[in-house]
Amino acid sequence: MAEKKVRVRFAPSPTGPLHIGGVRTCLYNYLFAKKNGGDLLLRIEDTDSQRFVPGAEDYIIESFKWLGIKFDEGVGVGGDNGPYRQSERREIYKKYVQQLLDAGYAYYAFDTPAELEAKRQETPNFQYDSHTRMSGVNSLTLPADEVKRRIEAGEKYVVRVKIQPDEDIEVDDMVRGKVVINSNILDDKVLYKAADELPTYHLANIVDDHLMGITHVIRGEEWLPSAPLHVLLYRYFGWADTMPRFAHLPLLLKPEGNGKLSKRDGDRLGFPVFPLEWHDPASGAISSGYRESGYQPEAVVNFLALLGWNPGIDQELFSMDELINLFSIDRVSKSGARFNYEKGIWFNHEYLIKKSDEEVAKLFVPILKEKGFECDLAKLTYIVSLVKERINFPKDLWDQTSFFFVAPTEYDEKSLKKRWKEESPKCLTELMEVLKGLSDFSKVEENEQIVLDWVASKGYNLGTVMNSFRITLVGAAKGPHIFNIIDVLGKEETLARVERALTVIK
Repeated sequence: MAEKKVRVRFAPSPTGPLHIGGVRTCLYNYLFAKKNGGDLLLRIEDTDSQRFVPGAEDYIIESFKWLGIKFDEGVGVGGDNGPYRQSERREIYKKYVQQLLDAGYAYYAFDTPAELEAKRQETPNFQYDSHTRMSGVNSLTLPADEVKRRIEAGEKYVVRVKIQPDEDIEVDDMVRGKVVINSNILDDKVLYKAADELPTYHLANIVDDHLMGITHVIRGEEWLPSAPLHVLLYRYFGWADTMPRFAHLPLLLKPEGNGKLSKRDGDRLGFPVFPLEWHDPASGAISSGYRESGYQPEAVVNFLALLGWNPGIDQELFSMDELINLFSIDRVSKSGARFNYEKGIWFNHEYLIKKSDEEVAKLFVPILKEKGFECDLAKLTYIVSLVKERINFPKDLWDQTSFFFVAPTEYDEKSLKKRWKEESPKCLTELMEVLKGLSDFSKVEENEQIVLDWVASKGYNLGTVMNSFRITLVGAAKGPHIFNIIDVLGKEETLARVERALTVIK
């Protein structure tokens, strides 16, 4: 018998911006699917109508487009197993809720929020389970005609799963191995709410995974406590033979390693925790995103892939195709992965260096426009080539190149103290005459040799001359090779800057 085609899914809830941990979960699903010749589905789990946030679904879809993670089926793509939004599958779920009720694996519960709160006050760590359900207001304690009357009267109810006591439930986890949980610690979870005619995550998730032919469920560690219930539901429905294999991924931890990564950590340390910038429709608050912060999508993918998975080789920079080729669940760690955001910056630096000078120059164009400048692309590409190795983000280009566009009017005091000597004005006045004699400032190597020969013939200290010269052009002792700088500035601007500096610096 041929093996079933691998089918995995990413199923976010549209309750706000997509956390970077969710992005990693989707990435691992994508890598697993592509490695095994399978499909990745995007399903929107929007059954919690109280927490729905407008715009969140579009945000999720745009995030993965930017990252280059493509779905084979689902919301925004289509397919034969739709609809792919759970809010559009109400009638499907009702059928399966009724199936569990008819088989005695679930029951109606009419307990009000106030009644449940009273029980929690009376009993520490109260949970609705095999030990407490007979004290509740439900179809196990009420006569059948009373249950029918309440439902027909429109009384609000939930449907709870009926967990049998003292049963060992085995979860075969691809990351953690065999996990055995006793049913005594499980509560009778709510599967369906009459108030909005929608199932909870637990029921909808199982029904959809089964109907959509999901073969592997790869999700975050936080869902591990739900796995025993999901195993039971597959059994209750009679689907045990088609139950997907589970893999629960390790948590992303704070940079310090103590606890789960949160938005507060990003705010505190100055790094994004969302793929794209998020504008909260309720508060108007804006949260930073990797895209808007200048990260390259390939760098984010590479960085996230190695947070919790080890390829088994020393290489660190991987294309998407290389990641797909190497990926395997058995190399995913059981323990949490510390979110080293500084390593993320390193990855971005490396990916920017790998880009052509022209590609980076195009990233610089909108930044330059914001500063009020325009520049011929060929010239800008040349400027970028001089400083590309020094940047981590496109925005760093302005700090590295601003002196090409704005002549210095002030001069860095530390640079002057260290590099400007008593003989600097005399040397620079004479150097100006040498520069005036140069025919073409684009002949970088030739011009450098002419100036070096002149310095040697005069017996001047080369460091004194060059460092002073640099300060007049840049405003500080920084910047690329000085003869490349004057090539960009041209003769007229170079001489004007030296002249201005000699009148300002005392």
